[in-house]
Amino acid sequence: MKYVRQFLLILAISFIGELLKYVLPLPIPASIYGMAILFAGLMTGLIKLEAVKDTGKFLIEIMPLMFIPAGVGLMVSWGRLKPVLVPVCVVTVVTIITVMAVTGRVSQFVIRRDRKRRIAGADKTSEDLDEASDEEIGDILEDLEDLDDLEDLEGLENVSENNMKEGK
Repeated sequence: MKYVRQFLLILAISFIGELLKYVLPLPIPASIYGMAILFAGLMTGLIKLEAVKDTGKFLIEIMPLMFIPAGVGLMVSWGRLKPVLVPVCVVTVVTIITVMAVTGRVSQFVIRRDRKRRIAGADKTSEDLDEASDEEIGDILEDLEDLDDLEDLEGLENVSENNMKEGK
């Protein structure tokens, strides 16, 4: 019964997404509306994660099965797809490379910004972070590594002192 309730909740949210597709004049698929509604509900706490978690996991597990109809559709329409196969492949490869490059750049930006904030700590303002260069951050990281090395050496000194006291 739990799975049925969870599935019906997901289905109801998908139906609301379908309604929004017909009401709003935007070129956004109904599934995107549904996912946005579900995300907003989960983030605001209107929908508890436990209310959709198990069925969501099940749907993700069977997702590869959902690609079979698309594959069959490609095979059925091979006659119409064959003349435009090369342009479609070129567009696909260019799109994949573009998405990978943009995703990598955005990830690097977010990681660097997070690293700057962690290094700066609570003492620096956001203006100071923007002015900090990668070299300054690298210097700070090296200083922190040097401190770790010193702590390791102090630990070794303590061990050797203890060994000398014990006569080893």
